[in-house]
Amino acid sequence: MTEVLLAIHLMVAIALVLVILIQRSEGGGLGIGGGGGGGGGMGGFMSARGTASLLTRATGILAACFFVTSLSLAIIADSGRRGSIADEIKVDGAPKPPPIPQAPAKN
Repeated sequence: MTEVLLAIHLMVAIALVLVILIQRSEGGGLGIGGGGGGGGGMGGFMSARGTASLLTRATGILAACFFVTSLSLAIIADSGRRGSIADEIKVDGAPKPPPIPQAPAKN
């Protein structure tokens, strides 16, 4: 189960990085240009605005999937542990105070 969830998590992470890199930033970035013209019956289906909306929605969905798989992996990893990590700390009694520095002897 963990291996399958980890594989899905990695695929979602890679897809999320790619979708973010494809998006058009204010400086241009690696975005798909999407010219304003265009013949045919598409009617602006993949126009700049339509592409940006699609990529924004895809980013949100992939981000939600990334969070869900991250939390699921953390819960699965924690399920086999008994108690807390703090229970494993060994205390050897009260801490000893630091030694008091001695003044150098005068000859």
